[in-house]
Amino acid sequence: MKIKIGTRGSQLALWQSKFIAAELAKNNSALEVELVKIHTQGDKILDAPLAKIGGKGLFTKELELQLLAGNIDIAVHSLKDVPTELDAKFKIAAITKRANPFDAFISNKFQTFNELPNGAIIGTSSLRRAAQILTLRPDLQIKNLRGNVDTRLKKLGAGEFDAVILAAAGLERLGYGSRIKQLLTQIIPAAGQGALAVEIRADDDKTFDAVKFLNDAETCAAVKIERDFLQVVGGGCQIPVGVYAEVVGENISARAIISSIDGKNFVKDTAVGTLENLDDFGKNFAEKLLSNGGRKILIKNPIF
Repeated sequence: MKIKIGTRGSQLALWQSKFIAAELAKNNSALEVELVKIHTQGDKILDAPLAKIGGKGLFTKELELQLLAGNIDIAVHSLKDVPTELDAKFKIAAITKRANPFDAFISNKFQTFNELPNGAIIGTSSLRRAAQILTLRPDLQIKNLRGNVDTRLKKLGAGEFDAVILAAAGLERLGYGSRIKQLLTQIIPAAGQGALAVEIRADDDKTFDAVKFLNDAETCAAVKIERDFLQVVGGGCQIPVGVYAEVVGENISARAIISSIDGKNFVKDTAVGTLENLDDFGKNFAEKLLSNGGRKILIKNPIF
């Protein structure tokens, strides 16, 4: 059997796809795996915020078209880039064990987020990160920062920013873990952050059987809550929403935030439940935040 893996061409996307390829080969030595590079709109348009040019779906659409055409058998994504609603022609066959879910503070001048002086310039392309940074430090300046991890770090090194905020998982996967000055656990991550998704054609049972061993049950339980929450709220990267769930034994805890873009208005809350109540946990949690002010924030603060 041969499996073709569709991947974006960035260093991180290639790392992720090579990781999946290695796991597949390890599980089945008779399996032949080939990587197919695909350039997406999200990779081509780097001079505008993601929310303004169509959201994270820009990173998945071209891969899905190649899946549908039969040119690839699976597409590997960062789960946080995958829209909460998939076309019925596709399905997520596996979600891998989650890596570090948090955002990381990186600076060549300062050791911690709190050391930043008034007016310091922070680089990020995420509305979620920007809004939460401003809830903590309204004095800071947010400047859009797109591109792959290496490009972003080079821009930091060139002095364009006082600090940048990136996903810790991506930095660690690419060997940049030593650049992390501080994990920003006070900033609530994006739904699915740190986990990888393996997407296939919905009717491709043969490929499903080959990749399903990659699925991690505990991660699936946590990200189901996060993605259910996000689906009810109606966000992707187009509204400043953070949600993070964690399984501890038979229990599960979650925290979330809905914020205005400038961070001045936000509603934040936590919830605790059991794995037995998994089906409605995320949806009920989302409705709670919307009822407690989140809906008003979203209505009064349209993005574009």
